Amino acid sequence: MLSTRPSDGQLRRVRHNPAAVTALAVIFWVCVGLLAYTHAGYALLLALIARLRRRPATGAPTAGAAVAPRVSVIVAAYAEEDVIAARVANLRALDYPPEKLEVIVACDGSPDATAERARAAGADFVLELPRGGKIRAQDAGVQAASAEIVAFSDANSVWDPDALRHLVAPFTDPRVGYVCGEVRLLSPQGSNQEGIYWRYEMALRSLESRVRSVTGGNGAIYATRKRSYLVVDPIMGHDLSFPFNMVKRGWLAVYARDACATEKMVPTIEGEFARKRRMMSHTWPIVVRGGMLSPRGYDPLYALMIGSHRILRYASPFLHAVALGTSIALIGHGWVYAAAVAIQLAVLVAALVAGVLPLKPLLIARYYVLTTASLAAGLWDWLARGTPAGWEPAEGTR
Repeated sequence: MLSTRPSDGQLRRVRHNPAAVTALAVIFWVCVGLLAYTHAGYALLLALIARLRRRPATGAPTAGAAVAPRVSVIVAAYAEEDVIAARVANLRALDYPPEKLEVIVACDGSPDATAERARAAGADFVLELPRGGKIRAQDAGVQAASAEIVAFSDANSVWDPDALRHLVAPFTDPRVGYVCGEVRLLSPQGSNQEGIYWRYEMALRSLESRVRSVTGGNGAIYATRKRSYLVVDPIMGHDLSFPFNMVKRGWLAVYARDACATEKMVPTIEGEFARKRRMMSHTWPIVVRGGMLSPRGYDPLYALMIGSHRILRYASPFLHAVALGTSIALIGHGWVYAAAVAIQLAVLVAALVAGVLPLKPLLIARYYVLTTASLAAGLWDWLARGTPAGWEPAEGTR
């Protein structure tokens, strides 16, 4: 939420110009309506469509089909010496035929003992690559993979024993090109409220998968067919660029709810802001020049889903700023505008107070304000400085 208070002269001109009042009121209500729709109305719409269709989830396994194809699991790693051995051991302990599982660790110029510890833990292949970023490390892992299905995981993730079976099961449907699983965030002592948002996101992805295809994935647990894998710009992560590009190429991108992974969340809201700001500096290039805005290859339903869940969500800080500015300008033209200003300022004040008085409602307000602001901050970072391909592990998540 950003404050854009009009000058006193502008306010006087508005009060004496009915056409200006009407125009500002329309803008205010459009912004409020779009915010309400992207945050809540979209989920209700998906639930309604899913109920009306009354059919099994898209990409459900074919009855009687084999659900244990050969799989190469690729872990891109940079400076992960503290967790990489546990990551490899977790993959080796999965309830999956060991002769059908290949573990590849792609070290992105790691300056520590990541490669050595991955080998000692039992990785089939450890690639020691020059620093080029996570995407190029994953590309190299796919080139080295011998399996038809390539799965991906973060170095700090832990998969449930049956996660891989559930992750590859949808590939029995030949239309499926991409599958993402569910991430459960472990909450250490801290102020971050990400778990609330993430549970809602997982529910949305389940609905999207039932209705058409997901609009976003996650880095902790996902897989593609080797022939559907896409080589993308190194600053454009797979989480967002893969699903819509799969759909454009005729594949389904689905969600496997029972393929579960866990990760530690960033302990603080401020740390979450920094993480999301970095993520958004990778996201905006996908939105602006990575093909997301182009309707080519979308059917009308999926275009609606992209616009609802992605475009409007990323536009929310700007919608908030305009809603606040117009509601201030419209004070005196109805109690609703004064109430709107009071509510928005109350949320901002609550977010500030949460820094010294960490009560749950105040922390939720702080989380919402900072994560919304991170969308705009990430755009600024990309436009002002560009986005590097490399990454650093988020503080507190290892």
